[in-house]
Amino acid sequence: MNYYGPKELAESVRTVRKNTLIIAEEIPEKHYAFRAAPETRTVAQLLTHIAVLQRMPEQIHSIERRTTLEGFDFPGLMRTILAEEQRPRSKAQIIALLRDEGERWAKWLESQSDNFLAERVSFPSGMTPPTKTRFEMLLGAKEHEMHHRGQLMLIERMLGIVPHLTRHMQERMAAASSVPMR
Repeated sequence: MNYYGPKELAESVRTVRKNTLIIAEEIPEKHYAFRAAPETRTVAQLLTHIAVLQRMPEQIHSIERRTTLEGFDFPGLMRTILAEEQRPRSKAQIIALLRDEGERWAKWLESQSDNFLAERVSFPSGMTPPTKTRFEMLLGAKEHEMHHRGQLMLIERMLGIVPHLTRHMQERMAAASSVPMR
């Protein structure tokens, strides 16, 4: 029995995206061109990358429904994703893209079956591990967003913004310390 199926996966993706959206809202548009270091993405590019990063697993699992990654055109798909990151967008357009793409992806995830998530996909010869379940691969897309959200939280600190998750934790700690001990 699976305790974490398509509905739970979709809800966890929504939770991760909700927190990414809060960060996107909190960073002022004037800082969307900020780059933490040379050769890194700007805030706008990073947020756009997050918005469209599910297009790779979508291509593999939804559009092509691959059972092997042998022959998959990773470079071609990466070129289209990187081109999306370079398209100029306003803060409002990026936030709309994050919201729309995130919800579209979550709806697709929750519509899948446990059996579909349990299917194994083979990797090209020589890769380790040689296969993964679709579930593990799809969970990786959520982990990818969380990785980039960590970068955004560090960028917030560089811009003088205390990330919302930190503020909420500080508020809970302050509230807990104000409760008298018995």
